[in-house]
Amino acid sequence: MFESIEPLDTYNKNINILIGSGASANLFPTLALAIKDAKGNRETIETLATRFENSPEKRTALFMHYYNTSIFPVQKFDPASVTSDEGKENLRNYETLLTTLLGLLDRRKDLNRKINIFTTNYDGCLEHTADKILMKGSHDFVVNDGASGFHRKHLHSKNFNTFQCQTGIFERTNYGIPQLNIIHLHGSVYWAKSGEKIEVSYRKNFNNLLTKQAIGKLKKYSAFLSTDGNKTEDIPDLSFSKKQIEAFWNEYNKLPIVNPTKWKFHETVFEEHYYQMLRQLSYELEKPNSILITFGFSFADEHILKLVQRSLANPQLQTFICCYSDTSANSMREEFKLWKNVKVIGPPEGVKMDFTNFNRYVFSLQAEKYEPPVPAEDEGSL
Repeated sequence: MFESIEPLDTYNKNINILIGSGASANLFPTLALAIKDAKGNRETIETLATRFENSPEKRTALFMHYYNTSIFPVQKFDPASVTSDEGKENLRNYETLLTTLLGLLDRRKDLNRKINIFTTNYDGCLEHTADKILMKGSHDFVVNDGASGFHRKHLHSKNFNTFQCQTGIFERTNYGIPQLNIIHLHGSVYWAKSGEKIEVSYRKNFNNLLTKQAIGKLKKYSAFLSTDGNKTEDIPDLSFSKKQIEAFWNEYNKLPIVNPTKWKFHETVFEEHYYQMLRQLSYELEKPNSILITFGFSFADEHILKLVQRSLANPQLQTFICCYSDTSANSMREEFKLWKNVKVIGPPEGVKMDFTNFNRYVFSLQAEKYEPPVPAEDEGSL
């Protein structure tokens, strides 16, 4: 049985959404790999990166794979080019989520009508989806990505504390325009360093950092990491010259994203913004009558995990942690067992809480009641 989050209990509160890679799982690969270590534990980009910390060639091969399979597809992503049924459904789920949030804002009477969406994803699915809804003209709202400017837009944390309102012709009435703050905690492929600032540009003309020769070398390597039954000890070696290794890392380290080894940026300007955004998350969770809803997020980032746990000292913060599987739900219950203002929501036995089920049964203006499928042996007796 799925537990739903009652919309009437949330709409008039300070709503904060935290989403992770699970929200885009049908569009882009996550950090998880198919291979397992000697103990039977599934490897991730993070665990292998830690394992290969002192092996330049192995570490370089791993991050070339990570860039080519996970980052470059995000850089060249165009929603209009998505052809798979799973990918199209994933985009519809983003639209459903944002429509739900806008429905909650429509019920508010406050002048300041905004919801914060924190994400650790590098992709622009939230921005693309919000733009699609605006083009439809079905909702009047503002998308705030923290950037301001005209020909060139630059990012600043203070911009998330602004909101827009409309007045009548004679300024006798004020109407707060619903606003969605989209806050990228781990960076975005649409950011670039501009002096001591971060420039935001939703372009698609990215070039692959890797040469054709390097991409060719990676084919068997990437196939191995993606094949069930393969083991860590059998990962094939790839040879690169010192010059090739240095050239790759010089370009890779310019990317405006958190590195999945120690969750740190390489550029100081990006790292400063990262900590500003963590403070922003902390401030929002410490406000009275606040709600935090997480989906597709594993709390692998220790900074965010500890920040949320510290914020739970606020008795007026209610947190809902929505988990993909029963196993992950049990793990989160153990992690947050000390706090009574946390509710961990997992799926029924034998079911997964994917994006569709989250929107349908858990977080919706009119959540459906989950009906378990009738066992095959019972169908004939009806």
